[in-house]
Amino acid sequence: MLNIKEKAINELPHGFYIPIKPKILTQLQRLMRDNEAILADFAKVISKDVSLSAEVLMNVNSALFSLETKITDIQHAVFFIGKDAINSLATAILFKRSFTELDCCLSLERFWDDSKDIAYAMTFINQQLLSPLSGGDLYTIGLFHDCGIPAFSHKFSDYRETLIKANRAEENSTSLEENKYEVNHATVGYLIAMSWHLPEQVCNIILHHHDINFLSTTANTHEKLSYATLKLAENLVYRNKRHSEAPDWGQVKADILAILEIDMDDYLELEKYYISLIL
Repeated sequence: MLNIKEKAINELPHGFYIPIKPKILTQLQRLMRDNEAILADFAKVISKDVSLSAEVLMNVNSALFSLETKITDIQHAVFFIGKDAINSLATAILFKRSFTELDCCLSLERFWDDSKDIAYAMTFINQQLLSPLSGGDLYTIGLFHDCGIPAFSHKFSDYRETLIKANRAEENSTSLEENKYEVNHATVGYLIAMSWHLPEQVCNIILHHHDINFLSTTANTHEKLSYATLKLAENLVYRNKRHSEAPDWGQVKADILAILEIDMDDYLELEKYYISLIL
């Protein structure tokens, strides 16, 4: 019997659009592995792409990073937010660009907005709980955890109706996707993340982000904390934007709070502070 990673690889022939990793991302990833690389090297690579530079600056100057000083050039941006954040931000922008010209059944703006909000919420939780996790990895997970959804919306013209049905039932869409398409967006997202050479632990969270039993099946502390931070962030965003709980929250809440070592009073204080920051 195939394990889930082997199954994911074997889903590739289903004909989903898997965007080619841009050369500039390969260059950034090479710098991330180079212990002698300096921040100016990252700025030099990003500056080669004028539109990427402009989008990075726009995001850095948004409320997401809450900088007191307006940043006007890429070198300053890299120095202010660091190589992890700049790499994650550039990766997300390049991924979004890869779907811009495709015919999709969904308007993807809500998807991009939700992904960005969840990425911000994950870094917020990380800071408030003084987590040992990398803020860059968490930001990447937030941005990419649902990256299979654009691929689904490109391949299946009726995918919008599937998501509407899942939203009405207040459940995540993976079981409906499995029944209807014989594959789910977490598996396809994993394929995309693997093909873009995102960190292995990031890919694993993308693959399992709707698996409510994941915490009991992994012994990796980093993955447990990353998964818990993602599920908590999803719920913060859902509660704020849709005034309802995230689809998986009721089933994983107790385990998430235990992993993060907080109780419901702590959670409610965290939610209150998060909402005050984004108003």
